[in-house]
Amino acid sequence: MEPTQPISLDKAFASFDACWSPRIVAAVNDYDVRIAKFEGEHVWHVHEDTDEFFLVLDGEVHLGLREPAGARTVVLTKGSVFTVPRGTEHRPSAPRRAEVLLFEPTGTLSVGDRHEEVPDHVDATTGHALA
Repeated sequence: MEPTQPISLDKAFASFDACWSPRIVAAVNDYDVRIAKFEGEHVWHVHEDTDEFFLVLDGEVHLGLREPAGARTVVLTKGSVFTVPRGTEHRPSAPRRAEVLLFEPTGTLSVGDRHEEVPDHVDATTGHALA
């Protein structure tokens, strides 16, 4: 993917409605730049070999983390960034619709390498092309 024109994130977000179904808006080296809409709960999952970067563009995101020191929740508001370290079990959720930008290595599955049962409202994908 090599866009020849700038991409408007507002237009990109307006092009889809599905939550938990990321769209790939750009690539940087071997990483996808993905956008996604969050609402409700995702699944507990782990990316064994990669960190996961979150930038909240709109709304509020709660990241449940299960770390060696215990469980905690990190709350991200508009403009906040957070990186979930590789191997950390986590579950994103959003009390209301949120818009998020993520950096992940190309081919990374949205439900990680290990996860609980994936409900119908969560898209297990490596990202969809932007329409």
